[in-house]
Amino acid sequence: MNIRNIIKTITVAGCLLATTQAIAEVRWGVASEPYPPFASKGADGKWVGWEIEIGDALCAAMNEECSWVEVSWDGIIPALQSKKFDAIVASMSITENRMKVINFSDKYYQTPAVVVAPKSSDITASAEGVSGKVVGVQISTTHAAFAEKHFSATADSIKPYQTADERNQDLVSGRVDAIIGDSLAVSKFLESETGACCEIKGEVSDVAVYGPGIGAGLRKEDTELRDKINAAIEKIRADGTYEAISSKYFDFDIFGG
Repeated sequence: MNIRNIIKTITVAGCLLATTQAIAEVRWGVASEPYPPFASKGADGKWVGWEIEIGDALCAAMNEECSWVEVSWDGIIPALQSKKFDAIVASMSITENRMKVINFSDKYYQTPAVVVAPKSSDITASAEGVSGKVVGVQISTTHAAFAEKHFSATADSIKPYQTADERNQDLVSGRVDAIIGDSLAVSKFLESETGACCEIKGEVSDVAVYGPGIGAGLRKEDTELRDKINAAIEKIRADGTYEAISSKYFDFDIFGG
């Protein structure tokens, strides 16, 4: 092979490598526990929901291929750090504590947290309102952190659950007196036949606990991917993609103020 052919071969190989890098797959981390309407598995085993569609739209806006990697919620940050996927897209609140170990994109939605209890109860969304009561929360969530910070001094106990479904089931069965959860997620539960027993008793808030909204969680060093995700969030909001997806699930602006 003469020198001209060698140079041509190297050039072609370099172009192929550049092309491969341009379409490198981005792996989104999603919690294996169902969290409708944001993310859950359909009858065919494929992930569906608002957040799944938003994640796919972000990939399209970044001109990247993407896939979903599922992992249990309480292990999702360690899985990110061990590079099992590239970013968490699983309704994770941007909080100061989490930002000590990972980074976040800009927010892509924000909904309030609420206290839910049986319709017949006199429970309210306050420390006094849950006095002597058992409050159910999903482990490793901002709701659990809020309950420990604001309700543990007055409540009988704060009872942790691996999944939101288990928490909801124990509310229905009377094993807990109240639960704290995302307003949209619990609304789906309350609209069901099972959840007809209960109602929202009020909103709770604490910026120090809940942060400014929900963002994609990333490793500290992945600043380039963070910037690409931020640009993609801005793009899908500007071109109508975000609104088109959201209108299929919600009758209000989920992005928040």
